[in-house]
Amino acid sequence: MLSVTSAQLDALILAYVFPMVRVMSFLAIAPLFSNVALPKRVKLIAALAIGFAIASSLPTQSLTQPGSYIGLGILGQQILIGSGMGFSMRIVFSTLDVAGELIGLQMGLSFATFFDPQSEGQTSVIAEIVGLLVTLIFLSLNGHLMLVEVLSRSFEWLPISADPVHAQGWLMLARSGAILFATGLLLALPVVVALLITNIALAVLTRAAPQLNLFAVGFPITSTVGIAVIWLTLPTLANVLERIFDEGFENMAMLVRVWAGH
Repeated sequence: MLSVTSAQLDALILAYVFPMVRVMSFLAIAPLFSNVALPKRVKLIAALAIGFAIASSLPTQSLTQPGSYIGLGILGQQILIGSGMGFSMRIVFSTLDVAGELIGLQMGLSFATFFDPQSEGQTSVIAEIVGLLVTLIFLSLNGHLMLVEVLSRSFEWLPISADPVHAQGWLMLARSGAILFATGLLLALPVVVALLITNIALAVLTRAAPQLNLFAVGFPITSTVGIAVIWLTLPTLANVLERIFDEGFENMAMLVRVWAGH
């Protein structure tokens, strides 16, 4: 008859449950893995497979009783660590969403909205196109595999322990949100500048010819100019996004190191 002692059960929980919690918290918020269009069974199977693979490679731990107050504290800490890591990479994709929203607003296409399964809300058609391009480029650069690699290395930089993480890491995570609008504006700047010049030219033209219907002429012109500028900037989009993704991975790794006090 197979029997499992309480010590063996505690060892299994320490070896697999705690790492699984960090992995699942990370995948619940990280880009692509948290997409609502992805079936829940696929998410669960992917989380269990990644968590089991990572947990099997970790050294044996004997921290404390999992059912004690300290064990529950460690469990909550792993949830916060995984969520914080996923949120730091989510900021990168939100930056690109802001750029798409600004471009759509300047082109006058902000009224044309679609349901975005990534953000679970209504987004403009330009932001949806930018989001699809960003996702395809991210996958082509093996960004999803790099996410798993950083998650795996986080257990080396910040092992599971009862020690509290440094509060400086949470401050760093809060400050990283400041780059959201700045980077998004810089990405949308070529289109915004081109459309600003176009609107100024239309204003001068309307002033010179008051009988010209600005609403009938202005919208096709601004849409055409915006699409033309986007088309001209597409060849350089991959290189720009690659640098942004690299900075996102570096910030996520730096966040874990700051939590560990390195």
